Amino acid sequence: MREIILSICISAAVLSYTTQTKKVESMEDTPKAAEETQSFDDTIPKVTGIGGIFFFSDNPSETKDWYAKNLGLNVNEWGSSFEFRNAHRPEEINYLQWSPFKTGNEYFAPSTKEFMINYRVQNIEGLVKKLQLNGVTVLDTIESYEYGKFVHIMDAEGNKIELWEPVDKVFTEMGGETTK
Repeated sequence: MREIILSICISAAVLSYTTQTKKVESMEDTPKAAEETQSFDDTIPKVTGIGGIFFFSDNPSETKDWYAKNLGLNVNEWGSSFEFRNAHRPEEINYLQWSPFKTGNEYFAPSTKEFMINYRVQNIEGLVKKLQLNGVTVLDTIESYEYGKFVHIMDAEGNKIELWEPVDKVFTEMGGETTK
């Protein structure tokens, strides 16, 4: 019985190795096949990263100055834009916005928290439908701007969340200092 099980295991290992080797060889022979295995589906409604970090500050101007002086952030009237590369399209520059807001700013309402996170998403319309089906509180309708689409939701802890389907090329074309 042991010999049969051992024989099956060895056969499975050899078959698996042969199959994997053939897959690698066929991928090397055809660059298109290699590209297809590395592709991703950007139509699935989901979060793809962080788009912004927003928080209350008693004096946003002084806060921005402190971060510029002590941590080297390049700041502007809105805070600081961080630049990074898209993992699936390395030639594409993406952005994350860091912004202090005056304490009590109504933009965070109805949340009573001192922060709000902006999540980068793909297929914002599909994501909103999914959230509504799941009973998530959607605070407003999707708004479109030159630089992307936005909508706000509440999470289970009472945090207001901003969802953003970005058009990063608009920021790239605008230029300006970023934090890298």
